[in-house]
Amino acid sequence: MAETKETTETTVSMDTIVSLAKRRGFVFPSSEIYGGWSAFWDYGPVGVEMKKNIKKAWWHDVVQIRHDVVGIDAATIMHPLVWKASGHLENFNDLMVDCRNCKQRFRADHLPGYEENKRAGKENPIEGLSCPNCGSKDLTPPRPFNTMFKTFVGPVENEAAVAYLRPETAQAIFVQFSNVLMTSRKKLPFGIAQIGRAYRNEITPGNFIFRSREFEQMELEYFVRPGEDDKWYDYWRNFAIDWFVSLGVSRERLRLKEHAKEDLSHYSKATTDLEYLYPFGWNELWGIANRTDYDLKAHMAVSGQQLTYYDEETKSHIVPYVIEPSLGVDRSFLVFLLDAYHEEPDNEGTRVVLRFHPRIAPVKVAVLPLSRKEPLIKIAWEIRDRLADVYVTDYDETGSIGRRYRRQDEIGTPYCVTVDFQTLEDNAVTIRDRDTMQQDRVSISELESVLKDKLGF
Repeated sequence: MAETKETTETTVSMDTIVSLAKRRGFVFPSSEIYGGWSAFWDYGPVGVEMKKNIKKAWWHDVVQIRHDVVGIDAATIMHPLVWKASGHLENFNDLMVDCRNCKQRFRADHLPGYEENKRAGKENPIEGLSCPNCGSKDLTPPRPFNTMFKTFVGPVENEAAVAYLRPETAQAIFVQFSNVLMTSRKKLPFGIAQIGRAYRNEITPGNFIFRSREFEQMELEYFVRPGEDDKWYDYWRNFAIDWFVSLGVSRERLRLKEHAKEDLSHYSKATTDLEYLYPFGWNELWGIANRTDYDLKAHMAVSGQQLTYYDEETKSHIVPYVIEPSLGVDRSFLVFLLDAYHEEPDNEGTRVVLRFHPRIAPVKVAVLPLSRKEPLIKIAWEIRDRLADVYVTDYDETGSIGRRYRRQDEIGTPYCVTVDFQTLEDNAVTIRDRDTMQQDRVSISELESVLKDKLGF
């Protein structure tokens, strides 16, 4: 297992990161002109590029370069029997409590002291607990609340037309198991991956985009022979932590936390969370679960269809076990933002810089003419248009060059290309490094190759 060294230090407050995200076009509150809409978020011009990069990096590393994983893209509304078979209708519940004093509503397991009471075996695990909002102990008894969004399919809103927005992307993979197996001709072990939206009617969403009601998942179901599941469970746990470290996240702010047996989901033999040290404490980033053969058998029982794999070695049909690494795009986005954030003193006060890995940085290169005079503007636009064919490229001619550098630092642009009056004489430009602030003179004819070497792609 990958070793981790824990830390208790965080680098930035949530208020600071939320402010930066809005100011620089990463994330906006949804429907803000109408007062916003709780736990829904919109990604701005910079944020949409960064989000695309996260998904692209995951897909490249989990699907594209591997020989044993293929992908699908399934509908977000599925036959309602899918959710009966999967156990979501029966088991996808959170315990909800209300404070009679301030009228706020909370998930029971989010109350301070709940887990301690539960582990102590108290019959009523909210006994003696206080409302996190007002401190009152006048709480209602916990009651189950199914967090799936209900909707209707067709023109008539009756029980026969009830459907659900999917709360996870995994079930489509299980339902399409036979079709994918037949068309891809994969042999065990192999995986089916999907990136897509999911919806959960969270009781107590919060902490910015950490827990929201509409989100995206990057989910893999990795099918293995029974008896080999423990080996692959360990493999994907290590993969999870190594993947984030490879993209610049501090290993000291990551840890693997195994779920206790009594806390496992109904389908799980074992589950580990890759946790990150957020400003609000250690919490889940990437979940890795050994789901055994629960899902395929459940769908076979309800659908009457065979979801098996013919094993050439044993000349028999088997129901594979499955290891599920499930990662949220939005939580990944938040972690990359938090971990990249740095403040450091400079000649003008404090420089804020996002030290994104080049694969994650929303803008790779910014082109900055030193002056708004025509010769420089023309050359700068020509360079920008050439680079934009390969990289997401920004162009900025407004304000002092120092102010423009700072704007690029705050969105994490790795390199700025400055066109100055000397360019008219030597046909060269200056490349400024975001992290070191070192400036190198480079011929315009060599610019693309130099940037490729610096960015790594």
